[in-house]
Amino acid sequence: MKSLLKKWNQLSLVKQIIIGLIIGIILALAIPETAKPIAIFGSLFVGALKAIAPVLVLFLVMSAIAQPKSGQQTNMKSVIILYLLGTFLAGLIAVIVSFIFPVSLTLVKGAEGVTPPSGVVEVLKTLLLNIVDNPVKAIFNGNYIGILAWAVLLGLALRNAADSTKTLISNFSDAISKMVTWVIKLAPFGIMGLVFESITANGIESLLDYRNLLFVLIGCMIFVALVVNPLIVFVFIRQNPFPLVFKCLKESGITAFFTRSSASNIPVNMKLCENLGLNKDSYSVSIPLGATINMAGAAVTISVLTLAAVHTLGIQVDLPTAVILSVLSAVCACGASGVAGGSLLLIPLACSLFGIPDDVAMQVVGVGFIIGVLQDSFETALNSSTDVLFTAAAEYKEWRKEGKKIEINKVA
Repeated sequence: MKSLLKKWNQLSLVKQIIIGLIIGIILALAIPETAKPIAIFGSLFVGALKAIAPVLVLFLVMSAIAQPKSGQQTNMKSVIILYLLGTFLAGLIAVIVSFIFPVSLTLVKGAEGVTPPSGVVEVLKTLLLNIVDNPVKAIFNGNYIGILAWAVLLGLALRNAADSTKTLISNFSDAISKMVTWVIKLAPFGIMGLVFESITANGIESLLDYRNLLFVLIGCMIFVALVVNPLIVFVFIRQNPFPLVFKCLKESGITAFFTRSSASNIPVNMKLCENLGLNKDSYSVSIPLGATINMAGAAVTISVLTLAAVHTLGIQVDLPTAVILSVLSAVCACGASGVAGGSLLLIPLACSLFGIPDDVAMQVVGVGFIIGVLQDSFETALNSSTDVLFTAAAEYKEWRKEGKKIEINKVA
């Protein structure tokens, strides 16, 4: 047993996750009833990530701002530009692909009892109100915009505090980061439980009727991940971006795919940034910020499903309106974290641009719920892995200016 455990610990985390993934699939297909208890591992893993992430963000950001290192730059301006540019281009790609491969829907019920926002103003209002949320409530509800705001303000207020106070905050930050490494070591078992539960609960039969829609949605997200994002990163670092792209997809995208929560993946992304040797002052802010505003996958979902509704109803769309949709989907996607239900409930807002009534738009949302098992998984994987990708690209740009060597393959 000791020998087996030793061999297991010698494997990289990604290899361990792949093994857990394979075991989960085999158990779900072979003995679903007998192996049912293992689903609890998935719930425990996601629950642990969700529990520790808000506290991690609060202390990391507060500590980083309270104790700035002289001469270091946080590159936040470049990171935010990358986040917004990536989200807009994802929406634009989704619009173009939707015109090349138009999809019509068989509209369904299934979104009753949910209320979408009435407009962009409401989305932005919710986002702003989240900034001034009660700090305890923000941590309890996982409101990362509010957590970030309080962490930044507390960090600024503590800049003139006694060194002993700063040391205490730093010690708390280090302790929580250590706890995160313990949680992440459980990822293979968590992924095993999550994939088992997903297969046994949903199967693939219910998705066959929407294969054309899924083809466009997933195709757009893969294109953004493997073509658009690498081009953006290449412009910044001026060298082959694919080692970094694949590292982020492998070590962040896999866990995000199964947890289906950018917030839950924050600890995973923090650890990956640390392994890449990035500046803690930068990524402790950019990663939680990215989990709220870097939403390329959400922009794709909003654009594709909105234009699917347009094609279904036979509405003619001109080029200027299509470009406006790209901008609107990007703005809505950035505000998705402030709306219960995420990107799907922002579809009626985009549909209103074409005069589509709410009752029809909510039927489109119902379709989104049906395909959500795959749509949401790919969306989250794209969103979360891109947080690390763009954070690294912004810092590597500065390294290139300073003549430092960029070692993307530093981590095994």
